[in-house]
Formats: sequence, C-alpha cells, structure tokens
Amino acid sequence: MSAGPDENGRERIVQASKPADDAEIVAGEQTLEERAQSVASQTDGFEEVQARDLRPRRFQDYVGQRAVVDSISIAVMASKKRGDTLDHALFHGPPGLGKTTIAHIIARELDSLLVHTSGPALERPADVVGLLSNLKKGDVLFIDEIHRLSHAVEEYLYSAMEDFRVDFMTGSGAFAKSINLPLQPFTLIGSTTRAGMLSAPLRERFGLAYHLDFYSTEELAQVVTRSAGILEVDIDSDGAHEIARRSRGTPRISNRLLRRVRDFAEVRNAGTINSKVAAEAMEIEGVDALGLDRLDRLYLTTLSKNYQGGPAGIHALAATINEDQQTLEDVVEPFLLKIGFIIRTPQGRRTTPEGFEHIDLPPRLDGPAGQGTLL
Repeated sequence: MSAGPDENGRERIVQASKPADDAEIVAGEQTLEERAQSVASQTDGFEEVQARDLRPRRFQDYVGQRAVVDSISIAVMASKKRGDTLDHALFHGPPGLGKTTIAHIIARELDSLLVHTSGPALERPADVVGLLSNLKKGDVLFIDEIHRLSHAVEEYLYSAMEDFRVDFMTGSGAFAKSINLPLQPFTLIGSTTRAGMLSAPLRERFGLAYHLDFYSTEELAQVVTRSAGILEVDIDSDGAHEIARRSRGTPRISNRLLRRVRDFAEVRNAGTINSKVAAEAMEIEGVDALGLDRLDRLYLTTLSKNYQGGPAGIHALAATINEDQQTLEDVVEPFLLKIGFIIRTPQGRRTTPEGFEHIDLPPRLDGPAGQGTLL
C-alpha cells in the first residue's frame, strides 16, 4: 500500500505522541496505516487549511539554505532511484529556520508516511519500541528536539538505526527473557536546536548531518513575497524587504510579522502593504529597525546600564530581567551575538560599542574586550 497522499490528495502525516503500552510493543491495537486513514478522513475544510499552510511542500519551493537543500535533494533522488531507504538525517540550528519543514518535504519526495513525534514525548523505552515496530518499509520517523531523549530511549535507537532491530526484556526475575524484534528499514530524521547536547554514539549514527544558518534579507524577502501570495495579501517589494529586514534572519518570524502587518494594513491602509505601512506596524509590535523586540532591548539595556556593559553572568541577567535563563540563551542571545551587539567571555556577557550605540548610551572607555581597571 502506498504511503504517499491518498486518492483525495491529503497528506498522510501521523502525529505520534501517545505512549505505547507494553502489550503494544509487538502488535498495537491501531496500526499507523489505520491512524493515517483516520488523519485522511478529516472535514471538508482540510484542503483549505492546507492551501493556506505557508510551509513549502517541495524542494523547488524551498527558499534559502541552498547548500543543504541541494545535498539532501540529491540524496533523496539517489535513494528513490535505487529503491533504497534514505540514510538517517540530522538537522540542527536555531529555531524557526525550516528543520521541520525539510523533514516533511523529504517524506513527500519519498512518497512515504511521516510519523512525527518529539524527544520529550518518548518517555519510556516501550514508547519508542512501539513506534518502531509499527513502521513500514521506507517510512520516515521524525523526532523533533531529539537532544531531549532520555538515555534509556537512546539505547534502543542505536541498534534500530544500524541493524533495524531492537532487543528488549520482558518479564522479571526467573521469568525474564530477551526478545529480538526485527524492524522494517526506515529513515530517522532528527531535529535539534542544541546539537552539542546529543550524545556522540547517537550523533555518529546519522549518515547525513546539516547545519541550518540564518537567512539573508534578500532570502527572507522572497519568503515574505511567497507567503503574501498564499495569504492573498497585496504587498510591494519595498514592503517585503522592510519586513525581511526586521525578521532576525528567521523565516518563522517573517511569516509571523507578515500576519501582524496584514492586520494593521487591513485596518489602517485598505489592505495594501508598502515599506511605510510595514514600518508603522512593526513599531506598534515593538520591533525596531534591526528586528530587536522588547525583550532584546531589555536584555541589552540591562547589561549596558545595570552592569555597565559587563561582564555579567547569565544567571544574574536572568534574575534581573525576571526571565528564564534558557529563554535568554536560546531566543535572545543568538541574534544579539550574530549582529555583534554582545560578546561572550569567560567572565560573562559584555556589550560591544555597537550595542551601546543602538540604545543611545556612551560605550565604556575600556571597550568590551578590555581588561578593565583595578580599584
């Protein structure tokens, strides 16, 4: 049975988040095929929702990340030509750059069933064994935030990825026995924002590994223009570039800002978006000309004023701002580091002269990389 779109053209994508019981390890009550049929039997409005999905559905529609797309598309075409399964693939990089989108495109290009789950959802070994045992030949298992898998679950993936089999124990004490469960050849696609947290044995089992980087303004302008066409929004080239310039190099942010500018334009400007309308809408949203939002500016102001430009530890900054440390490290700091407004030193975070200038403060005389003064 084909694992691609059904006769109505609906995508067959399974969300796998329900833990598997021990009895479901070998044979579940509801197979992935049956669940895929359930997904396909959605309401009549399903096609309209899909039509307004801003994610590209094929490699030729994907904007940016050309080196990654060219490499993975060649691997996909080669595996289809050989009738073989695609090597396991790992995509890592900041959030919002298209890792999940590429995984969905790979499954569509392979005409395969995509089983979508996440690292935190696989709490027990029985959960991952239940998923693996129900995969058919050529299916794609996508694990988002794969670095958050527990060590016990990881152990089961090692033999599954290399030898397409899993060994698990049933019973206990004198009644314990090991069962070797063969698996159908499948492709595991992992996505993570923190590749350094992956264990070396798991990372080395991926035959394909790609890093996704921030987008250029020109690439984001293409993303905005494409999304505006799908949303039926009237936007000119200058308006698209204005939104792209404030999108922090991230397509997800571009699409979010486009929706907010669309709302503003429909209320204040008869639905037409140009650079002036986009700039006014972004000011209302608290996004400045470089894409910094209120939290970014609060971080930069706190580091520059409260701590005189640093060095300051992330724990102290998080406590002062009253924000989660993980949010600052994963959401705020990557872009500030990229544009050179802060630097990380062994002593802590420091503001650069460009960072001081952006918030209209005089820079420190010793500079962000200086030795400071002795008291």
